[in-house]
Amino acid sequence: MLNNSNIDQNDLAKRGESLIRKSTNRYLTTVKIAFRAKQRRFDDFDGLLDESSIKPVQRSIIELSDEQDQPDLLPG
Repeated sequence: MLNNSNIDQNDLAKRGESLIRKSTNRYLTTVKIAFRAKQRRFDDFDGLLDESSIKPVQRSIIELSDEQDQPDLLPG
């Protein structure tokens, strides 16, 4: 199995655990991660994103944990 050198696997695991721990519904959080990963996968496939070195599930976990930890960064 190849490890991506750009991502710290321990940090990714902590972010995923934090998402699940802070959620009110684990199932909906898991579905949200999967849905966002699917969107990112199709964006990568269409060539819209340049960060193809990060797997879509990893990217969605990072994005969702950033949104959870720093809600002031969200537009609107």
